[in-house]
Amino acid sequence: MKRFFDLTVSLLGLLLLSPLILILILLIRWKLGSPVFFTQARPGLQGKPFRMVKFRTMTDARDDNGNLLPDSIRLTSFGRFLRSTSLDELPELWNVLKGDMSLVGPRPLLMEYLPLYTYEQARRHEVRSGITGWAQINGRNAISWEEKFKLDIWYVDNQSFWLDLKILALTAKKVFVREGISAEGESTMPKFTGSTS
Repeated sequence: MKRFFDLTVSLLGLLLLSPLILILILLIRWKLGSPVFFTQARPGLQGKPFRMVKFRTMTDARDDNGNLLPDSIRLTSFGRFLRSTSLDELPELWNVLKGDMSLVGPRPLLMEYLPLYTYEQARRHEVRSGITGWAQINGRNAISWEEKFKLDIWYVDNQSFWLDLKILALTAKKVFVREGISAEGESTMPKFTGSTS
């Protein structure tokens, strides 16, 4: 049922939101340049990598040595708007349609984090990664990594179709009020460097 639901909603979502997606493509191309999409390898089910696609939210501004400037500098006000409204996540519906992701599940993080997880934290990969999840409606980026992982594992152990519907409904509310977008003093979250416990 979960995969059928993901397939149906992602297909309908892409069709119904196609005018908005086209407008965002044009705006991003105008305000941030090319490419419009940001793609990156992320670990999915069982930690297997896939190419996650999002809308671009940062510029390519670099220092005199050609190194990218910090995220906080490259993230423009338009980029912040895309993130705060979660509009940058819309292309992930394509990942859901392909089966790389689910609508609901632990958020796909960076490949470099895989060797840093404890055995328990690594259990977040027992299910498909999600566009939203239990951690996203319970703090998103405003909670610690340890809290986030505990919430992810709770979802793995308690997942159900009805819980997914609840998470999707609460996600819509969170997006509307724009809560937990970033950690204090960060553009999103500080890098995960391993568990403190």
